[in-house]
Amino acid sequence: MFITEAMAATEAAAAAETSPMAGFIVQLILVFAIFYFLLIRPQQKKMKEHENMLNAIQPKDEIITGGGIYGRVTKADEDSLTVEIAKGVEIKVSRATVREVVSETKK
Repeated sequence: MFITEAMAATEAAAAAETSPMAGFIVQLILVFAIFYFLLIRPQQKKMKEHENMLNAIQPKDEIITGGGIYGRVTKADEDSLTVEIAKGVEIKVSRATVREVVSETKK
């Protein structure tokens, strides 16, 4: 089959319309979407769960601090907690340093 001048001109115009920059932008958007759904979104969800856990701490809850100290909360203020780590020994810690609340099923 022979290629006519009109066909060749049409193919050349179609090739000139597609920019390599458009392909790069599409790839960039796809990479950002993958990073968002695999890294950013799960991390935000985990931070929100941790914040909710910190706000729900009440007296008599057993906690573990970021430094590895186990104790029972005796007093809960807005930003700090008073924690009994041994009989008659109480320390004051920041709410933000609590790593987790120990539930009854973990014992």
